[in-house]
Parts: sequence; structure tokens; C-alpha cells
Amino acid sequence: MQINRASDYAVRVMIHLASLPPGSTVRQGELSKAIEVSGHFLSKILQQLVRARLIRSQRGSGGGYALAASAESVSLLEVVEAIEGPVLLNQCLEEEPSCDRKSWCAAHQVWAEAQAAVTNVLGGTSMAGLAARAKEMSHPVHVLRDLRRA
Repeated sequence: MQINRASDYAVRVMIHLASLPPGSTVRQGELSKAIEVSGHFLSKILQQLVRARLIRSQRGSGGGYALAASAESVSLLEVVEAIEGPVLLNQCLEEEPSCDRKSWCAAHQVWAEAQAAVTNVLGGTSMAGLAARAKEMSHPVHVLRDLRRA
């Protein structure tokens, strides 16, 4: 499993927005510079985050993008799933019957435990926590590099 580039940038967006005072809005051009991504690619990511109701879009002179909920209440798992869909390490872990071997496969339990560990870590990591960590490190991009190493 590897987090794709769009998810990486979505996390950057969310950390940046979580670093701002509550209720702050940021224009797309400012976000593009802050997280170091092209405007066209960012537009697609922002649309997905709006659809997932993680951020809101506001038109007009004071418009831009802002968190739709408190940074404490949004998890890293929600952001990743907004872009990639449900985190799934193996098809055999799907709710619906997907593998006839499930009941006797020696690896199934290991896949299930790994899946639970990933979702627990990502689900237990809030955007507020990542924003605080980014401030300590002085640049939000460093947080993502550390997450990849973990």
C-alpha cells in the first residue's frame, strides 16, 4: 500500500488549513504556493475534499477554502479516504464475500491485523495534532516526510 500523490497533497491542504485561526479562508492560489502544488491538480483535490465535506468553499471577495469542521475532529484517515476511498490492504478484507479462502487462509488474520493497525493510526491522528507538529517543525511538508518513515 502506498499513499498516492493526490492524498499526500490533500493532507498538506488540511494541515495548512488546520494551522490557520478558526474560520480563516484561503484562496486557491495561496494554497497552491503554500503546499507546493500546481493549481490545476490542486483544483481536483479541493473538489474531492469539498465533496467529502472536510472543507468548504466560499465565493466572493472574502472567499476561499476553509475547514468544514474543527481540526480536532478530522482524522488523517478521513482525508486519505476522501481521496482514495476506503483503505484496504487486501481484497479479502472487504465486507462482501470476496475470497473463498477466507475461512482457512493462514494469511487472512495477518491482513486483518495490519488493516486494523493502519486504520487505528490514521484514524487516531487529527489534523489539529498534525498542524501543531508542523508548527513545531516550522514547515508543514516535514510532517508528511516523517509520516512516510513511520
